[in-house]
Amino acid sequence: MRAQITEQLLAWYREHGRGLPWRRRRDPYAVWVSEVMLHQTQVATVLPYYQRFLERFPTLADLAQAPLDDILKVWEGLGYYARARNLHYAARRILAEHGGQFPDNWDTLRKLPGIGDYTAGAILSIAYDQDYPALDGNVRRVLSRLFHITVHAADAATKRHLYEIASSLLPPGQAGEFNQALMDLGATICTPRRPHCSICPLAQSCEACCLGIQELLPVRAPRKPVPHYEVAAAVTWRNGRGGEFLIAQRLYRGLLGGLWEFPGGKQEAGETLPDCLRREIREELGLEIGVDEPLTVVEHAYTHFRITLHAFHCCLLAGQPQAIGVADWRWITLEQVDQFAFSAADHKIIAALRENQGSGDCGGKVTCPKL
Repeated sequence: MRAQITEQLLAWYREHGRGLPWRRRRDPYAVWVSEVMLHQTQVATVLPYYQRFLERFPTLADLAQAPLDDILKVWEGLGYYARARNLHYAARRILAEHGGQFPDNWDTLRKLPGIGDYTAGAILSIAYDQDYPALDGNVRRVLSRLFHITVHAADAATKRHLYEIASSLLPPGQAGEFNQALMDLGATICTPRRPHCSICPLAQSCEACCLGIQELLPVRAPRKPVPHYEVAAAVTWRNGRGGEFLIAQRLYRGLLGGLWEFPGGKQEAGETLPDCLRREIREELGLEIGVDEPLTVVEHAYTHFRITLHAFHCCLLAGQPQAIGVADWRWITLEQVDQFAFSAADHKIIAALRENQGSGDCGGKVTCPKL
């Protein structure tokens, strides 16, 4: 039965597989970039980023030798920025330790930043024709339905079981084609909701379909409440609105690491938003600021939490910026802002600044006391 499943899936893929740009070349560097971009991100979103990324960094050496700021700027808007940082760190490792030759074995790949079991399996099977499974979310969903796996999909034992199933289905020498076929089936037919079972090449072999429970699998963990935080951000003007304002670069770790932002932070219990801003700017940059009127309010959702971001016009009262809790800082004008990589939430603040500038609202209005 498993041999039949493999044959039917490959026949379907050869006729209906997606003609994606990274499938036109088996260069391991290009495969790696595509697979990293596709983590947590849909193909339609990735396509333009992939094209731009390879135009800017056509080889592994180009990527390794580029400044991280340039990489983050090209990645800007794609999200999950640790992926871009890990691409850069891994490229530098490959250049330094392997002479720029992309590794072709499991143990070496798994030691590189950002390369887990899935990415290693995808690269080795697609670029090197090695017989490794590659289990992403689409593949786990397909296999859970096909073989009626009713244990939570994130359970360690379930992951091992799914890996064993995928390994048993692999056709020797065709693992790359088979892995991509499973990915495509999950992305286009065996979808999370309302799967298209009537046109699925594996419908007759699918246990969940035969039982009519395909939409109940894979079993998911109960959703946890999503935390919400109030956050304040300062647009600190140097010599009156319409001139230079302060931006800071986040530390090169954690959420949005390495991106630029309007500095600020999370409101603490019992704290007003202006008090929050004054404390955060003092702790991160060693400055005393005056907090003026609100600029805009931004609602934004991340993977595991939501924020309401309150941006305020501010002015410098005392001190010179210091990189205490940030990686770097700059005084810039609105005309220079596109030179820096910002998060989606900060881009909404930039849009508000541009709108105010266009309406003449930024012209020299300062109510903060000046030294």
